[in-house]
Amino acid sequence: MGSTSTTTMAGQADGTTDGIIKTEFLVVGAGPAGAALACFLASYDLQGIMISAAPGTAHTPRAHITNLAALECLRDIGLDKEVNKVASSGERHMLHTRWCYSMAGEEFARIYSWGNDPRRKGDYQMASPCSPVDLPQTLLEPILVRHATWQGFTTRFDTTLLSFKEEGKYITASVRDNLSHAEYLIRTKFLFGADGARSQIVRQLNLPLSVQPGQGVAINVLVKADLTHLMAYREGNLHWVMQPDREHPSFGWMGIVRMVKPWNEWMFILFPEKGHSPKTPVSREEYLRRVRDFIGDDTPAEILDVSTWYINEIVAERYSQGKIFCLGDAVHRHPPLNGLGSNTCIQDAFNLAWKIAYVHRGLAAPSLLETYSTERQPVGHSIVTRANQALRDHHGIWSALGMLENDVEARCKALHELRQPTAAGQQRRRTLREAVTLTSHEFHGLGVEMNQRYAGMGVYDADEVQSYRLPGRAAEDPVLYHEPSTYPGCRLPHVWLNTAVPGELVSTIDLAGHGAFVLFTGIGGGNWKQAARHVADRLSVPMRSYSIGFRQDWEDVYFEWERVREVKETGAVLVRPDRYVAWRAVGSLGGVEACERKLEGVMRAILGLDT
Repeated sequence: MGSTSTTTMAGQADGTTDGIIKTEFLVVGAGPAGAALACFLASYDLQGIMISAAPGTAHTPRAHITNLAALECLRDIGLDKEVNKVASSGERHMLHTRWCYSMAGEEFARIYSWGNDPRRKGDYQMASPCSPVDLPQTLLEPILVRHATWQGFTTRFDTTLLSFKEEGKYITASVRDNLSHAEYLIRTKFLFGADGARSQIVRQLNLPLSVQPGQGVAINVLVKADLTHLMAYREGNLHWVMQPDREHPSFGWMGIVRMVKPWNEWMFILFPEKGHSPKTPVSREEYLRRVRDFIGDDTPAEILDVSTWYINEIVAERYSQGKIFCLGDAVHRHPPLNGLGSNTCIQDAFNLAWKIAYVHRGLAAPSLLETYSTERQPVGHSIVTRANQALRDHHGIWSALGMLENDVEARCKALHELRQPTAAGQQRRRTLREAVTLTSHEFHGLGVEMNQRYAGMGVYDADEVQSYRLPGRAAEDPVLYHEPSTYPGCRLPHVWLNTAVPGELVSTIDLAGHGAFVLFTGIGGGNWKQAARHVADRLSVPMRSYSIGFRQDWEDVYFEWERVREVKETGAVLVRPDRYVAWRAVGSLGGVEACERKLEGVMRAILGLDT
C-alpha cells in the first residue's frame, strides 16, 4: 500500500490553524500495533491521522503466527473474517514443526504445533471461538490499514516524525514528508508511539528500558521456490535445518525454513555462527547456495529479499507518559519464537483503545488511562522473557545433533552416535527427545497466550475472599495450559451458547466487547439486569446484560458456563469492553436498589469517577 494523497489530509482531520494541522489522535507507525490501534479507535467513531516513515505496508513477511487472543481482538470489529480469507489454516499448513537435514532430506524429529496435537486440540477449541492461523505481515497490514482508512483515519506513508513537544493540553509533532522533504506541524490531543524498535517517541520520552544481553543476529532470506512436491509428508510451517556433517558458511550455521505462502514462498532464516559480523559482505550467490543446501534437491529458487535483524530481549519499564502512549515493538522487542510479536501488538492496541474512547467521551476519568501501562507492561515483560527462553530451549536439540561441536569431525561423531546401541547413544537420543518435547512450550504455549491477567485500578477485586491463583493445569505449567476463570482481571471464558429453539451457536466472547460493558447473570438474577440498565443510564455508559441458563436469554447448552462462571445462578459477572472480567458478585445482594448501589460503585471505581 503506497502513500496516500497529501492534499486532502487536513480536511479529513480537524482542519488547520496557522498552517498547523489539527487532529485529536495521532498514531505514529502503521504496522500491526499502530494500524490495529487506528482500527479499534475508529470502531468508537474516533478519527485521526496515522503516519509511517515507511513507503508503504510491510514488504517482507516478518510476523506470521496469529493466535487466539489477537484474533479475538480483530473479531470484535469483524476483521477476523477478512483475515481468515487470506490466512493459511492451522490444520492444513501448521501441523508440525520439524528438525531435518534438508527440506528434501532426512528428518531428525518433529512435533505437533499450534493446537494440532491430538492431546491438545480440545484445549484450543475450549479456549476460544477462533483458531490459530498463519498470516504473514505482508497480508495483515494492508487489511488493517485499509480498514482504518475506510473508517476515518487519514493514513500517510513516507512521513517521518522528527520531534514533538507538549504544550498545555496539546502535543505538537514536527514531521517531514520524505518525498517533498517539506516539514510541517501536527497538533494533537493524544500521541501514540507505535513506531517500532527504533522508536523516536520512546527515545524522546526517555522511557526506561530493561535490556538483557542479546542473542546475536539473524538473516532473513525471502525465497520463491515451489516445494509442493516435498510437502505431502512434511506438513508444517516451520522447518529447522541442520547439517552437522558438513562445513557451513559463517553467515549460515543453521536455519529455519518458514512457510510464507504454501508451498511456493519461504523465509530462510539463517543463524550465523558466533563471531560472524553482520557487516561482513555476503553476495546473493552465496545466500542462494545456502538456500539450495537447505532445500536439498534441484528445485529452482529465486531470492526476493535479504534483511538482517537482532535477537533482542528488551522491554520498557513503563509504556506511557501523560497523553503519550507507546505500544508494540516500541516497548517490547524479542525474537519471533512462540509467535507473540504482532499478537501482543494487537492486544496492546485493544487494551488501550477503549480507555482512550471512554476518557475522550467523558465516560471515564483520565486516571483510567494510567491502567494501560499498569496492565500491559507486565504482559510485555512476560512475552519478552518467554520468547527468548524459547530460543534457549533449542540448545538441547542443537547439542544432541552435534551442532555445538567446533569441527566437522566432532559433529559427525555426535551425529553417528545417535544411531548407536550404546549407553552414549541412548543418552544422546534421550537428550534429543527431551529437548524436542520441551519446545512444546513454544509450539503449544496456549497458557502464555491466554493466561494474561490484569491487576490494578482497572479491575475491582475488593470483594474477593482469596487472592488469585492460577487454577488446574495452568498452576502446574502456566506456559502450556490455559484454564478459564471469571476472577476479576482474567480473560472472559469462551463458552458456546444457544437459544431454546436452537439456532446458530453464539460465544460469550461475541456477546461481550463491541465497545460496551456486559453483565452476565442467570436464573434469579433479574435484579442485576435491572440494576445494569439503571446504572448505564445514570453514568451514560454503554452496558448490556444477559441471563444465561435454562429458558433464559441464552441457553447453556453444554453446561460449560455453569462449570466456569464460578458464581451462583443469581450472581453476576461484569466484563469490560476489552472482554476482561472487571468484577463479579457471587450471588444476589437482595433487591434491585442494593444491586444497583453495588454495581454503580464498582463502575465508578473502575472508570475512576470517584477520584
